[in-house]
Amino acid sequence: MNGAVWSISENAAVASEMATAAASVANLLKSEAAVVELGEARTSVQGTKKILVRGPGVVFASPEAAAEAIYRAAKQLQPSVFLVGATRNGREIASRLAAKTKAALIGEASRLFVEDGSLVAERSAYAGKAIAKISSKLPCVATIRVGSFPRGEGSSRDVQQVDVGEVRPKVKILGSTRKEAGTVDLKSAKLIVSAGRGVKKKEDLAMLEDLAVRMKGALGCSRPLSSDLGWLPEEHHIGLTGVNVKPDLYIALGISGQLQHVAGMKDSKIVAAVNSDKDAPIFQAADYGVVGDLYQIVPALRKALDARD
Repeated sequence: MNGAVWSISENAAVASEMATAAASVANLLKSEAAVVELGEARTSVQGTKKILVRGPGVVFASPEAAAEAIYRAAKQLQPSVFLVGATRNGREIASRLAAKTKAALIGEASRLFVEDGSLVAERSAYAGKAIAKISSKLPCVATIRVGSFPRGEGSSRDVQQVDVGEVRPKVKILGSTRKEAGTVDLKSAKLIVSAGRGVKKKEDLAMLEDLAVRMKGALGCSRPLSSDLGWLPEEHHIGLTGVNVKPDLYIALGISGQLQHVAGMKDSKIVAAVNSDKDAPIFQAADYGVVGDLYQIVPALRKALDARD
């Protein structure tokens, strides 16, 4: 092993975060950090070094093919740490890569350290109620919770191409459609207005979105509105299985405050909640709480904003 730390993600923005994480770990290990890309280089990804893995069938679209290609490249270059963005594809790539390299796998890490030559990670446990500390000897694979590290700055120092030959996964991809770029970036939002099951119908979300726009913020939601009802795209979902946010102000409207949701917004500087149920768990996580109907509170807030302007 040469101690190199590889950062991996199929998403350019997440790959930039992973590059920062890799640089931090490499500095502690006194080794080298590198961004791994498959097929063609993407100029939006920044890092100290870029490893371009090439060959027929080498694509991120197939986690099976991606893991095999990265494994073949690793056999040639012998890195010690693989940091993979915890996206849907990333989690599968990491699992397959750990199995192929016979390395330990740490999941959903939010902070990374090095102690006595081992990689040490902190991750949320019990829906954010506790922090678990996990240690692994090298080599190891770790998935990194998206939003845990800032995006990298600067440009790649150099590019190293690695030819791994043709990759033929057992699952054949018949076609793929590129997901449209997200319209909201909750991770960088300073103010978030978040909607929950207290919103009675999809059309009423326009009222909350208007409030968010007036306050120069972004619209978020709890899991039921995105995953169950499909009222908003998944990129708006805040929680344990969604986006982890840290705004200056988080306004929860009609959100009960289950642990899964609170885990994704608990690091907000100020939390204000509106709920008609005085016993709603969200009030335990809020700095300010209003027991009331959001259909009365939101129009009152908009009127106050209009008067201020």
